[in-house]
Amino acid sequence: MRFMAIVKATKESEAGVFPAEMEKLLEDMGKFNEEMARAGVMLAGEGLQPSSKGARVRFSGDKRAVLDGPFSETKELIAGFWILQVKSKAEAIEWIKRCPHPHPGTDTEIEIRQVYEADDFGTEFTPELREQEERVLRQAEKNKNR
Repeated sequence: MRFMAIVKATKESEAGVFPAEMEKLLEDMGKFNEEMARAGVMLAGEGLQPSSKGARVRFSGDKRAVLDGPFSETKELIAGFWILQVKSKAEAIEWIKRCPHPHPGTDTEIEIRQVYEADDFGTEFTPELREQEERVLRQAEKNKNR
């Protein structure tokens, strides 16, 4: 099972303000990431720039509208993420409970959401669609090495 652990943003992270103890946080997060990687749990993990450097594309029928950041609802924004491969949601929770506080000095949350797998879609995910998905994933893996 794969899960995405989503680090919620704070007013400080959205302002691009790093914690006073940034070096220690980077060291602690590095150790945590190493531990997850050695355990075979961590597939990916990154921090994200503030939403002021981002954009949203809004879909309405055939129309597309681009909205430039920043976005106002800080509590709904993402500051970073991990993709974890574990045996259960309980295991994902246990790993994330061990995470260093991502935004020292403020309250924050890390949301954990299961990633859909091919079998979750049933017969609608035909053999042809599965083959296409596998091709896309192989290409995406090659793209990482660019």
